Amino acid sequence: MTKTADFRRLHQSGILLLANAWDAGSARLIESLGGKAVATTSAGVAWAWGYKDGHALPLERLLQTASAITRAIDVPLTLDMERGFGNTPEEVAAAVTSVARLGVAGLNIEDADLPPENLVARLKAIRAALKREGLDIFINARTDVYLRGLVPEGQRVAECIRRAGLYQEAGADGIFPAGMTDLGDIAAMVKGTSLPVNIMARPTLAPAAELEKLGVRRITAGSAISEAMYAHAARLAGGFLKDGLSAPVTAESMPYPQVNGLMKA
Repeated sequence: MTKTADFRRLHQSGILLLANAWDAGSARLIESLGGKAVATTSAGVAWAWGYKDGHALPLERLLQTASAITRAIDVPLTLDMERGFGNTPEEVAAAVTSVARLGVAGLNIEDADLPPENLVARLKAIRAALKREGLDIFINARTDVYLRGLVPEGQRVAECIRRAGLYQEAGADGIFPAGMTDLGDIAAMVKGTSLPVNIMARPTLAPAAELEKLGVRRITAGSAISEAMYAHAARLAGGFLKDGLSAPVTAESMPYPQVNGLMKA
């Protein structure tokens, strides 16, 4: 509950930068670099377990990840829960309750390509279940209007604002129009809702300082850091398997004592 309150306060002013982790080690690294909170990426977590991203990871594996990360870090953790790890509002509420019991401070839950009423029902069920158990969690409602092109381009901001209103009434604490990058759209989004607006890092996205001036409260790296890690590992491992040279795989490494010193016993 304290971590959730702390996490809520991080959305009240300034801008919260979330570098997304995929396991306990990467979460601890991000915390050591000054992360005020740590978010997970559903893609990175799924890949770390050897699953494809996109609702394939079993809930048990998600809970193992959450438990490992909360043990490793002291700052709040927010978990990407995709559609909620359930097919019904009741199943989703049960999954979120399990996560909240572990001390997770926040979560993302998305509408994907489903009608917004589907997420509304899930949000209401989550809030009711948490209230029954005396638990709390910051719910960041992600809408995929932009990512999936759910409405024509000129209607997307208005649709995101409309959904923000629905999700806020159902219990959401934040709104995440994933894929929105245009500054005019972002400004309109901030003006159109009283919820903290979360934006996802994209190649064309303006700097954080500029987005903060517009009123954006949170930027998440999404799966970008995890993807970059795989690209770098592929270059090193591929080169080593090809030529067996040790120098390339050791030249850019963080020294063993430094990495080991980050971790808890």
